[in-house]
Amino acid sequence: MTEDQATLALNVARLYYHQGLTTDAVARELGLSRPKVSRLLSFARRTGLVEIRIHDAGVPPQALAAELQRRYPFLSAQVVSVPPGSSEAVWLARVATACATLLNTLLLPGQVVGLAWGNTLDAVSRALTPRTVPDLRFVQLNGSANDSDFVSGFVSDTILRFARNYGAQAHLFPVPTFFDDPATKQAMWRERSVRHVLALQERADLLLYSVGSHTAQTPSHVYSAGYLDADDVQVLSSEGAVGDIATVFYRADGSYQGLTLNARASGPDLSLVRRAPDTVCVVSGLGKVRALHGALQGGLLRRLIVDEVTAKAVLEEE
Repeated sequence: MTEDQATLALNVARLYYHQGLTTDAVARELGLSRPKVSRLLSFARRTGLVEIRIHDAGVPPQALAAELQRRYPFLSAQVVSVPPGSSEAVWLARVATACATLLNTLLLPGQVVGLAWGNTLDAVSRALTPRTVPDLRFVQLNGSANDSDFVSGFVSDTILRFARNYGAQAHLFPVPTFFDDPATKQAMWRERSVRHVLALQERADLLLYSVGSHTAQTPSHVYSAGYLDADDVQVLSSEGAVGDIATVFYRADGSYQGLTLNARASGPDLSLVRRAPDTVCVVSGLGKVRALHGALQGGLLRRLIVDEVTAKAVLEEE
């Protein structure tokens, strides 16, 4: 445009932005057509005559991720944006999709991936996009049987959905989620079929899990599906447990030694989580804030995918 046209664009911008006139009103005042006014406004923005700034009182997801990584140097964090005022169901769907996308960049031929089941991983399994990864194996990290359902269809369906999506093998773990007697667990752990699954867990290249919480708006599956009774929950509370990974419980500082129920739990000792080559923890929902905070304090994750509302609440938990 010529210098005269640039001057005209500036006049249009003043009327539109400073005086608040509509494009119709600007067109009438300057004797221009409405499309001409729109083109001049576009030109003003494109050439820098007009600069538009958004002063957002909130903290962008990238800044939340950076702050999480500053406080926890071992962490790689991805904070997922969610629509303002949206429900926790929407947050979970967004986070599950983000995790499914990340997995397609992480999974390699020949890997063993350990999976802890639950509502979050079920959502991730439904968000996966098909991709064949040769010689990939998924192994279940904790048992899924309780006294009313020896092998939960919910759990096996989740594991098998992952395996089918990648053309992979699935290694299920058909033992109780919690044994009645620690001695029974120790005896079962000597069985050859169980030792095979435990060996796969130990050599896993990647662990994928969420953190469990009985205070979440949608309680973790282990709490809502009858795996624990009221006495178990009372014991956990009295001993200071705030969350679990693969049904192994930990306190607010991330410590897990000495918690009574862990002696009966089928999930791996959390030292496995700490020494695994790579881990992805997927979390969504304000009810999981204390559980996630405890996991971070204990260094029980390497990668984190979390929605922005939950991330902000975890940072405020400090």
